Amino acid sequence: MKKYKPLPASLFVENRKRFCQLLEPNSMAIFMANELFLKNADATYTFKQNSNLYYLTGIDQEETILILYPNHPNPDLREVLFIRKTNKEIEIWEGHKYTQEEARATSGIENVQWTEQLDAFLYPMLHLCENVYWDFNEHDRDSAKSITKTHYFAQKIRTLYPAHTYKRSAPILNRLRMIKSEPEIEAIKKAIEITEKAFRRVIKFIKPGVTEYEIEAEIIHEFIRNRADGHAYDPIIATGKNACILHYVANYQTCQAGEVLLMDFGACYAHYNADLTRCLPVSGRFTKRQKEVYNAVLSVMKQAKTLLKVGNTIDKYHEQVGEIMTEKLLELGLLTSDQVKHQNPKYPAYKKYFMHGTSHHLGLDVHDANYKYEPMQAGYVYTCEPGIYIPEEGLGIRLENNILITQNGNIDLMATIPLEVEEIEALMNEH
Repeated sequence: MKKYKPLPASLFVENRKRFCQLLEPNSMAIFMANELFLKNADATYTFKQNSNLYYLTGIDQEETILILYPNHPNPDLREVLFIRKTNKEIEIWEGHKYTQEEARATSGIENVQWTEQLDAFLYPMLHLCENVYWDFNEHDRDSAKSITKTHYFAQKIRTLYPAHTYKRSAPILNRLRMIKSEPEIEAIKKAIEITEKAFRRVIKFIKPGVTEYEIEAEIIHEFIRNRADGHAYDPIIATGKNACILHYVANYQTCQAGEVLLMDFGACYAHYNADLTRCLPVSGRFTKRQKEVYNAVLSVMKQAKTLLKVGNTIDKYHEQVGEIMTEKLLELGLLTSDQVKHQNPKYPAYKKYFMHGTSHHLGLDVHDANYKYEPMQAGYVYTCEPGIYIPEEGLGIRLENNILITQNGNIDLMATIPLEVEEIEALMNEH
């Protein structure tokens, strides 16, 4: 049904098992698919499934609802999946939808019903349970605070059943999703493999006169031909001074001789994401200054990677990386010792040239579920992406790899993607 090969149903079975073990007794949890959002007229944006619903079912389709009630007296009602009922007209206009048998095979849930039957199942179940868990987007970086179909449905149920206790699924799922299982790691590796193929494709394409959007086109070509869902996020293809705009996604200018091109992109495969950043000299060779800044960032990255380990905390880690970056900026002449001595501890001097965090969780979402107040654990996947941005020099350098933490140290999942100056220049000058 999708370009990607389905992940094993055992992954979703295990995810539900771990989630249900953490619910209060006699509780029910409800998860609803994301909505199809209108663009203009009668056109909609491409459907993107709710990450938590996908994590628990593997179902990648609109109008899907999951009810989990692990203590229900009837074993058949402990997991109920509702999917959209198809018909001939839907098949003609939209194509194939999950059959009940396909949904069972994908999710590992035996009781699969049509969404139109939800009320017949839900209300008798509500009469029995004491607690209802709702799934809302509670990501720390969510600034939109949009009202979803789940909000309206939760409000309706609260009005009908005011004596129930209502709880949040997010604190449970955020912690579970932070630790990646083996099938999840394999999906991330596949996304990285496709991303590497795209990088190796474009590195020989880049030269003066090529446009940022042509490079973007080469990347998506390689993604789709390798069965990726598409971009993990809007790609940043930023030449020259554009690289100093952290979320530059216009990608419309022409690469000029002597500039450095920053590319921040990643493939999404089976909903799991890669997140890569590389910087390339448009003319095939770095200038002395460009190489100095590049190697400074690379040095910070190599040191930062060693700090991503079991027991460290993300806040402490960012402080440690800040100290390393400060030393590099002093060496580059971008900061003075006096500036560092009199810096504001809440906004250190290095942030003038490195203003974003070094790492974030990676998984089903590019900025994946997280809880920053607990020590790092085995199974976490982080990005590592230091950068130095010098607008007055028209130069921005960021380097980024994806790192898996294990009990025995960490593994750089992007270790095969060229990173050293000599590797980059050699590949760009191959004939």
